[in-house]
Amino acid sequence: MKTTVELADDLFNRARAHAAKEGTSLRALVERGLHGVLDADEKSVRFQLRDASVGGRGLRTELQGADWHRIREAVYEGRGG
Repeated sequence: MKTTVELADDLFNRARAHAAKEGTSLRALVERGLHGVLDADEKSVRFQLRDASVGGRGLRTELQGADWHRIREAVYEGRGG
């Protein structure tokens, strides 16, 4: 497919010189670059946070509706906090 791509003058000149140094065409250089970017995206593994939830029955009944200060007190009860 034929298309037009606008490049900054400096980038175009650098790419053209690089292609000439490698003995290839600017088209081949652009295609190689695009393949590299697209292949890298396909191979990248997205981070997935492991499930670190714990068993339990949720918030204790006496703390439902409590403010953070009360919940914090309950967390540290008997632990010197």
